[in-house]
Amino acid sequence: MQRRLKDYLLISLKGVAMGAADAVPGVSGGTIAFISGIYEELISTISGVNLALLKTLKSDGFSAFWTKLNGNFLVALLTGIVISFVSFMRLAKYLLEHHPVLIWSFFFGLIIASILFIGKQITKWSPSAILALIVGAIAAFYITSLPSLASNTNSYFLFIAGAIAICAMILPGISGSFILVILGAYKTLSNAFHDFDIKKIGLFAAGAVVGLLSFSHVLKWLFKNYHNTTLAVLTGFILGSLNKVWPWKKTVSVMVDKTGDIVPFSTITDFGTLSFFQKTTNDFESYKTVLEESVLPIHYNELNNYLANPQTILAIGLMIAGFLTIFILEKVGNRAS
Repeated sequence: MQRRLKDYLLISLKGVAMGAADAVPGVSGGTIAFISGIYEELISTISGVNLALLKTLKSDGFSAFWTKLNGNFLVALLTGIVISFVSFMRLAKYLLEHHPVLIWSFFFGLIIASILFIGKQITKWSPSAILALIVGAIAAFYITSLPSLASNTNSYFLFIAGAIAICAMILPGISGSFILVILGAYKTLSNAFHDFDIKKIGLFAAGAVVGLLSFSHVLKWLFKNYHNTTLAVLTGFILGSLNKVWPWKKTVSVMVDKTGDIVPFSTITDFGTLSFFQKTTNDFESYKTVLEESVLPIHYNELNNYLANPQTILAIGLMIAGFLTIFILEKVGNRAS
């Protein structure tokens, strides 16, 4: 595939969008990869990383190795992802802490548009495709409704958690960080990074590599043999994930950051939403959400003793902005191609 410099700059910009999405817990960079038209190439490129590549390097030289690896694509994409993830993480943290309803509203609109965008790529809506969409939606909704397991401090469990979480990261609609919370590995991993525990970080990274290389082969095979059905399942995944990004939430249980214990949120405060409690107390570190339920804006206000402004009008405006962003990205992508 012959590409010019501007093509690689566009790929880097798509990486920037993926990194920005990954910086928000609950939003998958895989969704952005899908709507920006690079998902299948990304999966194909990852699945092509194998021992045969090393043989190519040895027998045919670096140039042939780099071409077979699709190295320019990977470098352009990863550059955008890393730059965006690092630079956007602080902004995302601030927005999630101080304006959670608004940032989730934007992503809610973005994901609705993503469903329409991906769904229209399905060339034939057969009964199997419809069933696949329903199964995908139910599965994603179920995952986003799961309570977290108790914190697991076993070092080798991080290998399994890494393999599962990385699969979630490349699936549209499912957030890898959210999967880590469900598995009870989030606290252990965050402590490992804080303490520079090389063994635990290495086990997690090894699991992520194994999971990524293995699962990418599965996805590549599915796209090749069951393209429409696979698209339908992934569309269902994104549809089911709307439950996770709904802006107005009731917090059911939380994880105590110091101990990793999971407790009912009602035992901590009379407020019904962790984000509002954190904003009121200016304490954003002591507790992490474990289980929450979607509520209507009016109930969001009631849950928080009528002190939390649901910002309904502004939230709807941002949903529309998120929705339109997808179609702008699509037009830019079409012009560039």
